[in-house]
Amino acid sequence: MSAIQFKLEGYDTASKARAGLLTTDHGEIQTPIFMPVGTVGSVKAVSQQQLREEVNAQVILGNTYHLYLRPGQEVLEAAGGLHQFMGWNKPILTDSGGYQVFSLAGNRKLTEEGALFQSHIDGSKHLFTPENVMDIQRVIGADIIMAFDECPPYPSEYTYAKKSMDLTHRWLDRCIRRISETPDKYGYTQNLFPIVQGSTYADLRKASCEFIADKGAAGNAIGGLSVGEPEEMMYELTALCCENLPASKPRYLMGVGTPWNILENISLGVDMFDCVMPTRNGRNAMLFTSKGIMNIDNKKWEKDFSPIDNGIDCGFSNYYTKAYLRHLVKAKEILGLTIASVHNLAFYLWLVKEARAHILTGDFNSWKNELVPVLKTRL
Repeated sequence: MSAIQFKLEGYDTASKARAGLLTTDHGEIQTPIFMPVGTVGSVKAVSQQQLREEVNAQVILGNTYHLYLRPGQEVLEAAGGLHQFMGWNKPILTDSGGYQVFSLAGNRKLTEEGALFQSHIDGSKHLFTPENVMDIQRVIGADIIMAFDECPPYPSEYTYAKKSMDLTHRWLDRCIRRISETPDKYGYTQNLFPIVQGSTYADLRKASCEFIADKGAAGNAIGGLSVGEPEEMMYELTALCCENLPASKPRYLMGVGTPWNILENISLGVDMFDCVMPTRNGRNAMLFTSKGIMNIDNKKWEKDFSPIDNGIDCGFSNYYTKAYLRHLVKAKEILGLTIASVHNLAFYLWLVKEARAHILTGDFNSWKNELVPVLKTRL
């Protein structure tokens, strides 16, 4: 057992993009990487076999808030952790539940001790503290554990954003203490990533990066973005964070985003991404492709018997035609949701794999600048 290792393998000289290798006890992750979101131990409408064989996922997310409520710690511990429970032998990252608690604004109360919230399932009351969130993530069995933070809304007043950041920092110290005094579970290493906060204020972001960098964690996350702020503001703040977080550690931008968001943030120095967008949009008939965005519900695809996306190196997208997928969506067949979700995830994983290849060959920036307008095109 050893803490995760991160090795940088190449840089793009025209941007801050970099390619790396993240090694965990459950295998290697080539960066930049996109991580499918498996909120309750399942990536919605997608099987683990499809994640491995069609999507080529290298790491997935579990969510502490949801897994704590269902199936609960007792079941997960009896199963030997989430890897065993869901039949996934590659790395897992768990989000601490801070964002879910943030999204329950009407049903939660924040104090120095932690966050008191009501379950969205049955209204029961629960308290998340930095300590028990570390314990819950130990039980879930993630390779990468996120610190418990407060995610301030956008927009936030400066005084609120600073107070929130200071609380996140105090909670981080408690997370670190708890992790250091409790053993890894299930025979492999569990690594803590702190989260940068500070809302949209450059001085707070810089201060948060410095506080977090000083902890010497195995990797660092940038939180509190993609919560409604303009894209350009997200890019400015991400660039600032990347400049102030250690270059030798992986940088994870939480909850981002569209394909072009991912490419632009890779160019700023981000290594890891997650977002529900590919599966959520897929279930709502929106497909991301190498030629642009497609609403498969539209009548124009009714007699289009060409593959969903023959521009990507992914067999799955060539199995089915646009006309067939539109038929399934119109008929409300469950298979339609699966095909759309798997396609979008496969496209995202193809995109980051291509980005990595272009970083290693040294032409990432020119490739990215050509591709971004194409990805935004409405077909």
